[in-house]
Amino acid sequence: MSEIKTITVRFKMLEGCDDLAPRKAHHDDAAFDIMSRETVILKPGKSQLVPTGLFLELPIHYEAQIRPRSGLALKHNLTITNSPGTIDAGYRGEVGIIMLNAGTDDYTFKRGERAAQMVINKLPEVELIQVNELSDSKRGSGGFGSTGKH
Repeated sequence: MSEIKTITVRFKMLEGCDDLAPRKAHHDDAAFDIMSRETVILKPGKSQLVPTGLFLELPIHYEAQIRPRSGLALKHNLTITNSPGTIDAGYRGEVGIIMLNAGTDDYTFKRGERAAQMVINKLPEVELIQVNELSDSKRGSGGFGSTGKH
């Protein structure tokens, strides 16, 4: 069994937001909870940016993914419009969550409420090579429901 390597991700919080630092509810959780830094009212059918007060310094070859919380999705029809949102290693601005209220009622995020989850992922080195032909596959060009029920 291979040993798990710990990486260091530096972060800072906006002044007055230290209590909103990302954290895991349980030591073996995959994701860190990230919180809203202010009260935000989400109107039904609308997307809105929820600020977090969080700034990251990710190592090169890593990304942070911002994902919806399952409880908010199930109970209130809240999701993240660009899910998962990607934070690149070179980005140093405030992490914001583009929330969509797909429900029928207003939803109010209060300051300090867990709004999303953040997962840190290692990225492989990838070289894209443009070619004139691609190899055949069983699936071919079938997509967008081509493997579903008929």
